[in-house]
Amino acid sequence: MSATAQTPKAAPRGSTASRARATRLLGDRRLPVLVTAALFIAMYVAGLSRYQNYGFGEPQVFLNLFIDNGYLLVAAIGATFVIMSGGIDLSVGSMIGFTTMFTAWLVERQGLPLLLVVPLALAVGAFGGFLMGYVIHNFEIQPFIVTLAGLFLFRGLCLVISKESISINDASVGTLAQTRVSLGVGDLSIGAVVALVVLAVAAYVLHYTRFGRRVYAIGGNEQSALLMGLPLGGTKIAVYTVSGFCSALAGLLFMLYIQSGDPLHAVGMELDAIAAVVIGGTLLTGGSGYVLGTLFGVLVLGLIKSVITFEGTLSSWWTKIATGVLLCAFILIQRTMTSRRKA
Repeated sequence: MSATAQTPKAAPRGSTASRARATRLLGDRRLPVLVTAALFIAMYVAGLSRYQNYGFGEPQVFLNLFIDNGYLLVAAIGATFVIMSGGIDLSVGSMIGFTTMFTAWLVERQGLPLLLVVPLALAVGAFGGFLMGYVIHNFEIQPFIVTLAGLFLFRGLCLVISKESISINDASVGTLAQTRVSLGVGDLSIGAVVALVVLAVAAYVLHYTRFGRRVYAIGGNEQSALLMGLPLGGTKIAVYTVSGFCSALAGLLFMLYIQSGDPLHAVGMELDAIAAVVIGGTLLTGGSGYVLGTLFGVLVLGLIKSVITFEGTLSSWWTKIATGVLLCAFILIQRTMTSRRKA
């Protein structure tokens, strides 16, 4: 008896093409950013439909997202540089708190003009980031450990300056805090304008300069970047210096927003910054992401707070719950994307 050979049926062309398109879509680096943008639009539209009688659709409500979260956007931009390079910075919140205390102490207790204090505070923040980057690279210590030490160091320095809150009554601080830039349909604070300028500069640096390409290369594959002859140490140190500078600048903006210095300011804000970066589509392993995604990540977190405020019956802790759910969802998306790329 002769066995009849059976030829396996070929898969339909349509299904093969569909799978190929799905694979390409999941492997697209822009997918997380598009998902975040779509999520923000969906949440905003839902808010418009639910709270239309409470003024949710007013242009100023939308602009308030930038006013109320300008300092977080600047801190998240600094964190984006670090995470893009494959690192992590846990000292962001402590640096912000230290900057508010340092500025308040110099302006109120020492009587120094704000024009002198601002560059001094930014220099201290940049130097703190430089020092952590130097230790990470030259002593080959995990960024988690070094920046955790930075977290405790700067939070401790806050308490060394003062254990009590320091109110800022300086006229120049009050003037800057009250200044508004009119856009016709609404206005923005000085802090929001500065945050948008930092966003534009960061987008240009990351996407159109040699330094930005180095950050992507090191985050994508550090050993390959080293074999290509890229300055690994200098780029790593520069990335943490940028993060320290942005954290100090975020502290100055937060000081304008609160008009005080307090040793407990910005406790845990480093987690909000990291969450905004991840929700914005930057891979935690580095090498992929966009600054524009970080903006949408911050706006999503800000919109969650606004929705909870308009709802009126929900506790502020729901912000943390929603952030945690979104963070888990976007980490799963990142995991799926990474698996597809390897395949």
